[in-house]
Amino acid sequence: MASKILTGAENVRWDLSFLYKGTDDPALEADISAWCDLARAFHETHKGKLATTLGQAIEDQAALGMLSNKLMVYLYLRLSCDTGDNPVKAKIADAEKRMSLASADWLNFFDHELVALEDAAIASLAASDPRVKKHLPWIEHARVFKPHLLKEEIEAALTKRGPFGAGSWSEYFDEYESDLRFPWKDEQLSLTEILKVLTDDPDAAVRADALKAINDGFAGHFAKYSAQTLYVIAGAKEIEDRERGYKHPMEARNKSSRIPDAVVETLHKAVVEGAGPLARRYYRLKAKLLGLETLKWSDRNAPMPFADTSTVPWDKAVATVLSAYESFSPTLAGLIRKTIEAKRIDAPGVKGKRGGAFNYSICVPGGVPVSFTFLNYLGSNGDVMTLAHELGHGVHGLLAGEAQGELMMHAPTAYAETASVFGEMTTFNYLKDGLAKKGDDQALLALLMDKMDDIMNTVVRQIGFSNFERRLHGAKAKLSVEELDAIWLETVHELYGKPGEVFTYENTEHLWAYISHFHRPFYVYGYAFGELLTQSLYAQRERLGERFEPLYLDLLRTGGTQDVSALLKPFGLDPTDPGFWIAGIEVSIGRMIDEAEALARKMGKIG
Repeated sequence: MASKILTGAENVRWDLSFLYKGTDDPALEADISAWCDLARAFHETHKGKLATTLGQAIEDQAALGMLSNKLMVYLYLRLSCDTGDNPVKAKIADAEKRMSLASADWLNFFDHELVALEDAAIASLAASDPRVKKHLPWIEHARVFKPHLLKEEIEAALTKRGPFGAGSWSEYFDEYESDLRFPWKDEQLSLTEILKVLTDDPDAAVRADALKAINDGFAGHFAKYSAQTLYVIAGAKEIEDRERGYKHPMEARNKSSRIPDAVVETLHKAVVEGAGPLARRYYRLKAKLLGLETLKWSDRNAPMPFADTSTVPWDKAVATVLSAYESFSPTLAGLIRKTIEAKRIDAPGVKGKRGGAFNYSICVPGGVPVSFTFLNYLGSNGDVMTLAHELGHGVHGLLAGEAQGELMMHAPTAYAETASVFGEMTTFNYLKDGLAKKGDDQALLALLMDKMDDIMNTVVRQIGFSNFERRLHGAKAKLSVEELDAIWLETVHELYGKPGEVFTYENTEHLWAYISHFHRPFYVYGYAFGELLTQSLYAQRERLGERFEPLYLDLLRTGGTQDVSALLKPFGLDPTDPGFWIAGIEVSIGRMIDEAEALARKMGKIG
């Protein structure tokens, strides 16, 4: 189906040849061996000597990380473009096995010795070695996990078993999902293709049929495999968490994200109690605009009947996003242009590609930051916003990589979404301002509703996902498909209303089965965290005026060096205050609903 709609993105493929020429490139095999040799040399140089060699050890750790990035990101990018590429899968398995064994044998000591160093010793090293001084945030964060480290030999055994553990189920899940085909008329559609029908088709009956095809397609073997995958992941995590002394299933993720447990709980509560009612209000408005009494779940992302649903050519999408970024920050627009010129984007939605979209930003040997953007571009307005979103991740990674280097470039999960959400908002407001100047109320209302769909999916839906995970990881026994179905529906009803209140929920019970984010436990709440944080941040632009852009670019350059409170302090924001999350909901969801309702009344579409 995707191949019938030409967008101009068909030949927009990334060029990975600066990494390797192919899986049979001798340089790839040489680098795997070199990485293992470096790991052995690291052990010989630094084992038992960190009190004097920490600065050089940091430099050597970065070198190992950059070489690993070059190897593994290349292979995963190749696999993402063709999930059935057996030579690539074989090379990944070989590299992971050899590198995990080397890591267990030669690198496992490092975390233990680092957290065992006395504070005075670290302070002394920082005073005399600029490498240690620069990396103090990284050292301090590593030491947060001191109570949770197991004995060195146990950590080594876990590392060696890593390639054959719960993650291997997730790897096969991606392949299985990409091979799924859904009968549709006279065709067999991929998941990406039939989801496009579900979200883009203007006919409610067609959307309902698409949802039924999706839900039916997930039933049977796929749902059983997905349930088993979740069981293995949750079970392995429960055992390891208990051994490491974590008090609850979310503690490891929260610590990794540098967010206090109380703040995470406040976020979940604010979304359920504050954003949930607003979501129901929004979808009632949507039902009226669609001319429906009650929405089916298949109508949740439906386009407005007066929306422009024509295909957006790739060149126009790129020009729009570039202009939007340029209107805010020429610095960010310049980074995007360089990314495009270097052929670091893989755009078309083609058979065999992994679904969805992502960005990988890394440092490669030599300390050079690079960014790769993966899309399944089919030409919808939502795809344009996805482009803006993923390029936001890209500019974040490039700025942080240049400023912080390999070990500290990545922001914690929960605010790694800041730049991506900001990029979407910048593009949205650029388009919105243009329509307002033209006086095109109909297109403006369609744009507002489309953006509200996105925010509902990012905030409300993702907290629903997180609450599903919280129940899943709290279960005392293996859950059947039917039990997972019930938990899923329970968490959906909690936020979107009881059946018949706003939605009917036929053909929705198996929709948990394809959410691969569940394979990275408690990753999903980071989307809602990042959306609301960024909406609050974005609202400061008018108040701060010309001071905002340099402050924002400095925020992106911090990478993973600050916790969220320090990150937002220059903007006068405090995420530990429960009111911060309520304000984020009001300034985004609440304000946009008010604006959409007012515009709909002005146009006579609602009373």
